[in-house]
Amino acid sequence: MTTSASTRRQAALIYNPIKVDEKHLRGRVRALSQEAGWEHPAFYPTTVEDAGQAATALALERGVDVVLVAGGDGTVRAVSEAIANTGVPLAILPSGTGNLLARNLGLPLGSPDGMILAALGDFRHPIDIGWARLTRESGEHEEHAYVVLAGIGLDADMIANTRPDLKRSVGWIAYVDGAARSLVTAEPFRAVFQIDDGRLHTTKVHSILFANCGLLPAGIALIPDASITDATLDVAVIQPTGILGWLGVWRKIWWDNSVLRRFRAGRRVLDRRGRDASVHYFRGTAAEAAATTPIPIELDGDEFGAAVRITCRVDPSALLLALPAGHPVTGL
Repeated sequence: MTTSASTRRQAALIYNPIKVDEKHLRGRVRALSQEAGWEHPAFYPTTVEDAGQAATALALERGVDVVLVAGGDGTVRAVSEAIANTGVPLAILPSGTGNLLARNLGLPLGSPDGMILAALGDFRHPIDIGWARLTRESGEHEEHAYVVLAGIGLDADMIANTRPDLKRSVGWIAYVDGAARSLVTAEPFRAVFQIDDGRLHTTKVHSILFANCGLLPAGIALIPDASITDATLDVAVIQPTGILGWLGVWRKIWWDNSVLRRFRAGRRVLDRRGRDASVHYFRGTAAEAAATTPIPIELDGDEFGAAVRITCRVDPSALLLALPAGHPVTGL
């Protein structure tokens, strides 16, 4: 059966030209679209002025049937923000250094062909996204989407202290260098936070994280129970005391969450040990944190300046993903 030109579908590729092999990627999207009987794809490179929101708006105005995004975590976040709740599916072509959303989804990180074919296929599945409303010291407000993690405090400092040249050469491992330099001067800050309509917590913290999903590179489970499809926000409050406290944070996130929890015997060990005072977990549909002075903010690994308040909420099933046929979704 031949599809008429007037009814053929069209894909749009939004990409960061610094992060991808532009000529090769455009060629593969063009060739596979042609093989699938789709129209010639539309191409939208991001720019210094536009991280992807404006490009996505142009693609949506064009009436494309699917959007593909290729770039770093910041590009994926920007495109997701613009395409959320439109019903137009998004296919993620892992690129850049972190690929945090792709890793949490279990997507192939090698050749882009698998995800291009997924975009041109018919398997679609919705996931949640998060929205963070920032209040600046001036009283001004702004809201941004995030797909993996929002944070206030030390994690944002760590990202600010990560050297761009090192990140380009060794990838996500560069964040270890940023963390080491941040810890030298790390000081806790007084915060008030609340989950949904629960009680107000007032305490000193180094960082508060609002997670849509919880897996970091190298299989490190920051928040092991976080799910990207449960319409729930997972919050981690990091409040170590001294060097031993930081060792406790590392043991909790790396050894306990990422190793012991995978085995029945390890889970029994954790049950006997009890809670760790350095890391506390909460769950809800919305969460808010405020400080008396401006504190650095990060969304999906990008700096977003300093704010005196951050209010996060989950937006259930707001992002429709294009996934490879038969891709497992029950564990998401």
